[in-house]
Amino acid sequence: MMTDGQVPAFGGSTELTTTDLTEVIQQTTGSSMTSSSSRGVGFYLQYAVIGVVGTAANGLVLYALIASGQHKKHVLIFNQNVLDFVSCVFLVATYSFRLCNVYLDGTLGYWLCVTLWGEGSSWGPYVGSLMNLAAVNIERYLKVVHPSFAKKQLRTWTTYSTVAFTWIAGISVVAGVTVSTSGVVNGVCYSYVFWRSQAARTAYGVWQFVSLYAIILLIFTFCYWRMLVVVRRQASVMAAHTGPGSTSAAQTQTDRMQASTIKTMMLVSVLFTVSWAPASVYSLMWYTHSIMKVTEAGLYTATFMGYLYICTNPFIYATKFDPVKDVLVRLVPCKKTSRPPESIETS
Repeated sequence: MMTDGQVPAFGGSTELTTTDLTEVIQQTTGSSMTSSSSRGVGFYLQYAVIGVVGTAANGLVLYALIASGQHKKHVLIFNQNVLDFVSCVFLVATYSFRLCNVYLDGTLGYWLCVTLWGEGSSWGPYVGSLMNLAAVNIERYLKVVHPSFAKKQLRTWTTYSTVAFTWIAGISVVAGVTVSTSGVVNGVCYSYVFWRSQAARTAYGVWQFVSLYAIILLIFTFCYWRMLVVVRRQASVMAAHTGPGSTSAAQTQTDRMQASTIKTMMLVSVLFTVSWAPASVYSLMWYTHSIMKVTEAGLYTATFMGYLYICTNPFIYATKFDPVKDVLVRLVPCKKTSRPPESIETS
């Protein structure tokens, strides 16, 4: 029988009886959680709504960003949608693969478990998108609160270095955890089950909650609190030193576009905070053994709410980002834009 903390052989499968497998899962997770091959209503909801709708929505916004030329002006926002799009594409591939009920075996079976069946390929880009979201907010904060510093330090190379970091860091974090805690038992993939010890499992759960939710939430709160203070102060100064009609049209246009961008990112941040709160708290409690029994309904409900962020996020850009909205409106038959597209410049 396998003892507590023992991990299936790397790159292969381990032959265990049903009793042995149940004991391993209960020892390492404290629950009777089934494998990732189980399917229910939540499975098909995530497959259809999150995977398919998320792929289509992010794909449309990506097209609109490119067609309007905004992908060059807002590189981090464009990268945000690319990461979410790739995550949704792999999520569709993962759930499609699960529908096939493939018997996993050997080295190929192990890597299919790690990359597809265990959602490692979709979770990696999504973790990168969380990091990118924090970077977008910090960039916006620096441009609004510290404009002089931003002009000197925020160069093109820093932006593209951030893009590369989000991809490399997101994939590396997920790959490291998935590879070390996943295994194939009797042809079935089990992800995030075979931990070295309960201490390691708890440490990862705490790290995930703090790094991928709490810290990002603190970044949102601080950045937008400071930005709102600065914007209100600037508005008061402008009102006190300029009379009616004295403000230039260019300045008015710049202020309006800056405010629109801030509102857009605020909506994205609030959406993330609300949608991922249940999944983050549920995951933390599960990893730390506060929840002794993990139900499929509870797990899918919390995860489904979190992944809704991927689907609704593109619609925020579509409705609040004028150039993107103009391109998407032109795709609708018998619809014409009521005004010419505007170029947004927030540097």
